[in-house]
Amino acid sequence: MRVINYVITEEYDNRPLLHFLKGHIKLSTHIVQSLRHTYGAVLINNEPARLVDKVFKGDALELHLPEKSTAPLLWEMELSVIYEDEDLLIINKPSGISVHPTFNHPNETLCNAVANYLAKTDSPSAVARAVGRLDKVTSGVMVFTKNAFCASRLNGNIEKTYNAIAYGDMENSGTVDAPIYRPDLNKTVRAVGEQGDKAVTHWKAIAHLDNKTFLEIKTETGRTHQIRVHCAHIGNPLLGDDMYGAPVTEYLTRAALHCREVSFLHPVTNKEMTFVAPLPDDMKKELEKSGFFVDKQNIIC
Repeated sequence: MRVINYVITEEYDNRPLLHFLKGHIKLSTHIVQSLRHTYGAVLINNEPARLVDKVFKGDALELHLPEKSTAPLLWEMELSVIYEDEDLLIINKPSGISVHPTFNHPNETLCNAVANYLAKTDSPSAVARAVGRLDKVTSGVMVFTKNAFCASRLNGNIEKTYNAIAYGDMENSGTVDAPIYRPDLNKTVRAVGEQGDKAVTHWKAIAHLDNKTFLEIKTETGRTHQIRVHCAHIGNPLLGDDMYGAPVTEYLTRAALHCREVSFLHPVTNKEMTFVAPLPDDMKKELEKSGFFVDKQNIIC
């Protein structure tokens, strides 16, 4: 169970505790209801408090955040840990591994590996949650939280920057604003269509590589396969992405897509945080084949 302490600010002086929980901390409705029905989960000045009780500037608030989720099956896999604290675990995800277990595939996913990692560390009671998942073929920075509170705070509040290698000479920059849907519910492939959900992708050309373009990409939405679908839609599928019409190459047998950087405010401390994962070897080799050099900061020379 995660215990977090706050001090009531002047803005919430002489107001119901619920206003502070929803307005200042921005707790989800699910967590608020859990606190409401758990005696002793909320303390004001070391005394149990109800959410309707008024609080005052300078009061000491102590939250005992319950964790009701069940951890997934454990799976041994070496993780590339970028950062870890009491609330977060940041991983450099390799390509070729799914993030979440499913009914037909309950094990051997990144969540199973993270659960196994936490079970062996000083956080055995933590239940990791992936925030802002990556496709199976995509590599790069993945954010896990160790409790529901932090997952709720970060959901939708992580800024990601991707690198990709696409076919064709793409000049300058552009935006693809095209809805995405799932034509066949029995298949994972997605497509652009008016019946789909809104999807917006921003791209910027960084370098040209023999009828290929190295891209920096940011998204406004997080649809499944969004970047891959949008690049294919404008006639520039990602190298190695045979699902969307691109042949594999000597070095790339998966879509050339990598989450290079994530930025967010820490869900407890509100500190600005940024994490970076260098390009994986397959994308680096593809670039180097065209005469470019990639340093540790993903800068192309």
